[in-house]
Amino acid sequence: MGDRLTPRDLSFLTEESATAPRQNATVEIFEPGPEGFDYDALLALIADRISFVPRYRQRVQFLPGRLANPVWVDDPTFELEYHVRRSALPRPGNADQLRDLVARIVSRPLDRHRPLWEMYLVEGLEGGRVAILTKAHQALVDGVHTVDLGQLLLDVSPDTKLLDPEYDDWRPGRAATPVGLLVDAVRDVLAEPEIALDAARSTTARLARRGRRLVRRGVGTAELVVRGRPDWMTPLNGRLSQQRRFVTLEARLDDLRAIRAVHGGTINDVVLAIVAGGLRAWLMTRPESLAGMRQVRAVVPISVIDENEEATSLGSQIAVHFVDLPVSEPSPVVRLHQVSYSFESHKATGRGVAASRLAGIAGFAPTTFHAVGSRAAAAQPGRSYHLTVTNVPGPQSARYAAGAEMVASYPVPPLVPGHALAIGVTSYHGGVSFGITTDRDLIPDADILGQCFADALVELLDTVNGDRPRAPRGRRRATAKAKGNA
Repeated sequence: MGDRLTPRDLSFLTEESATAPRQNATVEIFEPGPEGFDYDALLALIADRISFVPRYRQRVQFLPGRLANPVWVDDPTFELEYHVRRSALPRPGNADQLRDLVARIVSRPLDRHRPLWEMYLVEGLEGGRVAILTKAHQALVDGVHTVDLGQLLLDVSPDTKLLDPEYDDWRPGRAATPVGLLVDAVRDVLAEPEIALDAARSTTARLARRGRRLVRRGVGTAELVVRGRPDWMTPLNGRLSQQRRFVTLEARLDDLRAIRAVHGGTINDVVLAIVAGGLRAWLMTRPESLAGMRQVRAVVPISVIDENEEATSLGSQIAVHFVDLPVSEPSPVVRLHQVSYSFESHKATGRGVAASRLAGIAGFAPTTFHAVGSRAAAAQPGRSYHLTVTNVPGPQSARYAAGAEMVASYPVPPLVPGHALAIGVTSYHGGVSFGITTDRDLIPDADILGQCFADALVELLDTVNGDRPRAPRGRRRATAKAKGNA
């Protein structure tokens, strides 16, 4: 019998809906090497590495009567070609077309009857480049038992080292039957009573969440009737649709370091100050009345050291920090200082993990960190924040997949019910990539939001080296370029 899902993993399945699929995604751009990079090369690379993540060949099996939590079992019909798919843009495909394709793919839930992941090779990009879009369920990648498959495909050199073809002798285990699952569950409950408690907690939690949703719906309606829009509601909140938009923003790590050097704080503080400035500019373009709105609360997953355990995996080394982004503050420098100050209490604990140390944690990679960070954020009460921001330091040297150089990596963070905006940030090889996911109906002007973020970065850069000649407005925007799908 396979491993049982934890109550937390199960919650990601039971809380999933058509408007809020619980899945993480990453889109990476590659420059093919001299040998090229096609679908067959990607298939061969995954077949060579998938043995390191056995759960990618397992599916979720529920038990009759929910006597215990479901289990991970080998998928007897596993086909790599089903999960690794081929797509293409009309040549020469531009970045806007790619982002539109990404938004459509991440809007679709995964098939619950198969292993909970998909990967797409997107061909036809201008310049002969290709993209890889990886999508995995939040219940799959926990940073402890399973890391993101995408990180296993990357090498530090273009010379790909394949394993011995006979190393992976995987064969699906015995097919699970309802009777066998019940017998195993009874045996496990007798041996470990905590399993029954987990099942009871999962059922209780599911009923409690359903009750809270009904209560919130009633309270929200009452507030609207009595005094109009609730305090926690903003243009960033509302009932999600089934469609998404995806926007990207590119910046240079040296620019963020220059801002930090002049004004203090950390790179993460600078990122959040950019988000605050971008949100301020975007909110000012909205038709809603924003009188009295001074802050927008963001939940920010951060790395911590468990004082009782050695830091050996990401799954147990992520905590959340709430940051009130000062969107009413007109000064970009004051916004940065206010964001920095909000982290003083966390720094005082001495549990923070430096960016350079993250690379030494087993299982670390930006894609895995984003996945674990989104799990931590999703566990927070929905009315306690307005958006999520996950910033992950990545490697500062080139990475390769089957000889093709990765030139960019964009996180595609998921949306949780009631929240129309999620932001992921990854630094890689001197660049900083923002991936911005929005609800298509609640934020139809996602491209304007992305440009506001770009302008917020330029605004901060203008405060650095005041004696440096200013470039024309058009040239400054090239430093931080935002793009969104049509």
